[in-house]
Amino acid sequence: MRGWLAMSLGLLAVVLGAVWTLQGLDVLTDSAMSGVTAWAVIGPVVAVGGLALIVIGLRQRSRGRAGSAAE
Repeated sequence: MRGWLAMSLGLLAVVLGAVWTLQGLDVLTDSAMSGVTAWAVIGPVVAVGGLALIVIGLRQRSRGRAGSAAE
């Protein structure tokens, strides 16, 4: 189970970041966030943070497998 939480939260952050970016760029309309420049900046920051969480989760999983194989 090692790393799954970080990977799941990372995936959620990437998706939310992408949606917020598209709303900020006014690609996704009909929202209070549409066309607001702040969301066009916040979205990619959240998405990059999500990618970092995914990488951390993958490293934890590979480290967990290596430790269990040695036993």
